[in-house]
Amino acid sequence: MSDTKEMKNERERSYEYGLPDYLEHDLKEFKKAIETHSSLIDCWWGELYGSINMAEISDGLITHEQAEYLRRKYLWRWSD
Repeated sequence: MSDTKEMKNERERSYEYGLPDYLEHDLKEFKKAIETHSSLIDCWWGELYGSINMAEISDGLITHEQAEYLRRKYLWRWSD
């Protein structure tokens, strides 16, 4: 693996750490909903979507790149 690809992978792994408490909470609950096949997955999807947007746009606590990573990894695969 090239250094560039390794660095990109390391950076992306770091995107899930140091999140604001509310985003960390909603991400944890969304993951739990997936694992338990919760009938409320759509509610947790909406909560996570809103928290990502709040952390990026309103609060400026995560970067656009970080927000896009979280959306791609967790939200867009469940929106079909």
